[in-house]
Amino acid sequence: MKSLAALGNELYSGKTSIPFIGKRRIWYGAAVAVIIVSFTLLGVMGLNPGIDFKGGSEVTVTGIQDPQVGPGNDVIAKGGYSANSSVTTMGTSSVRVQTESLEKTKLDGLASQLATAYGVTSAEVSATTIGPTWSSDVTNKAVRGLIIFFLLVGALIWAYFRTWKMAAAALLALCHDVIITMGVYVVSGFEVTPATVIGVLTILGYSLYDTVVVFDKIRENTANFQTQSRSTYAELANLAVNQTFIRSINTSVVGVLPVASLLFMGAFILGAGTLRDIALTMFIGMVAGTLSSIFLATPLLVDLRSREKAIKEQAEKVANARTHRAADRDGDAEAIAVPAAAPVIPGRHLGVSAQPKRKKKR
Repeated sequence: MKSLAALGNELYSGKTSIPFIGKRRIWYGAAVAVIIVSFTLLGVMGLNPGIDFKGGSEVTVTGIQDPQVGPGNDVIAKGGYSANSSVTTMGTSSVRVQTESLEKTKLDGLASQLATAYGVTSAEVSATTIGPTWSSDVTNKAVRGLIIFFLLVGALIWAYFRTWKMAAAALLALCHDVIITMGVYVVSGFEVTPATVIGVLTILGYSLYDTVVVFDKIRENTANFQTQSRSTYAELANLAVNQTFIRSINTSVVGVLPVASLLFMGAFILGAGTLRDIALTMFIGMVAGTLSSIFLATPLLVDLRSREKAIKEQAEKVANARTHRAADRDGDAEAIAVPAAAPVIPGRHLGVSAQPKRKKKR
């Protein structure tokens, strides 16, 4: 079995190649299927917005020796509060109760009943109400933040790579990451809180970073690609993904492992809270972002540029050159040579096998 370093060298030099571009219809089909499932879940089950987005009243009880949801549920049932109320544990000594928006008198009564049910003093119970105006403002700011992020990212990539098609491919990949993350959030039943929005923006930045690295390698490989007849634009783009593949996997693993530990701590040890909300978003988003930067962003870029006159003419030149080379070698004009991975450029790293060999001492 090859080591990861050996595989990386072979992918970089073109000796081994994974057909990311050639199999793009498979990646598109898988992405579309997952997106359809996510939209279906969003339409049928819907997200579970937190109190910051939907408004309501919240009572937090601290200093509990053994926090359980049972006493809180009993208070909710006996008090005739809304059926949409929820009781969750937070950490090792707290319980959070959320209901529809209550008047101050009823909210104070609920806080007193919960203090009695959990055997704590009134000083260890805090109650607050978030009105519809506040929740609507938070929702609008969250949506506005995402829109501004996408616009700024698109403009930045357009300016950096000097082509709107790279910006469009990157933004489509980012949309894929957001939709997948929201689909998983629906299945998990976790509340959508401001921490969730922060997590989404974080994973979008992570995914964008990975995509820009691949695009930068594409720009390097395709510089003056029209002057040679060895490889097409699509083949050079595929080489760029292969050359950055091991790096993307290593970066993803290094990033996902600590996030997975945060998710475990937040979900199973500390209970509901900001840590769990942001950790789930980052975990799913980082995985989806890595996959989209490898399997979606570059294939989308190739498809967007495939109709350009210069790229079509250069692809025809490459096909003709291969036919002539095959005819010269075998005398068969119908034979097509196996496409080369990349043009040979002086100074280009070709792997360990291309390095000077040390002479043995006699």
